[in-house]
Formats: sequence, C-alpha cells, structure tokens
Amino acid sequence: MPLSRAEIATSSGERLMNRLCRHWAHEFEVEHLEQEVKVHFASGTCLMRADVETLTVAIETLEEGHLDELEGIVERHLVRMAGDENLVIIWEN
Repeated sequence: MPLSRAEIATSSGERLMNRLCRHWAHEFEVEHLEQEVKVHFASGTCLMRADVETLTVAIETLEEGHLDELEGIVERHLVRMAGDENLVIIWEN
C-alpha cells in the first residue's frame, strides 16, 4: 500500500487535529483513538497524532495515484485550519 508521512513542527497539533476532525466528520468516518485520529476517505486513510511540538500525519491509499490527491487535501485543510501559523509540510513517501 502506498504510504506518505509528514512530521509538522507545531505546538498547535492537537487543536489542528481536532478542528480537522470536526470539519471532516460531516463527510467521512472519523475514528478517535487513544491519542490518534483516523479519517477514512473514499480513496484512503489519514492517521494523525499530536504531541507537544509535532503533528504527525500519515496517509495510506490503495493506489499510488491517490496519494498526491490526499496529500493535497490534507495539506490545504491543515494550512486553512492553522490560520496565521506558518506550517511547513514536507511529505515523505
């Protein structure tokens, strides 16, 4: 399965993660795990985990072609939810 991962330096990781979950819960299945959140998109899943200084995001898809699409969706939404905070998101796959 194609996988992409980003570690984003932010002290607002938990807030961003929770805002995204509330936003996406209207369209997608969202699972709140112990310290993680899993969002089920039609073409893959997004797993997010926040700690004090980092938001870690992992995307997994069934097809390679969907990876770039989901990276873009997640990144655009994170940037929008972050407001004035400048996030540096570098995907590794």
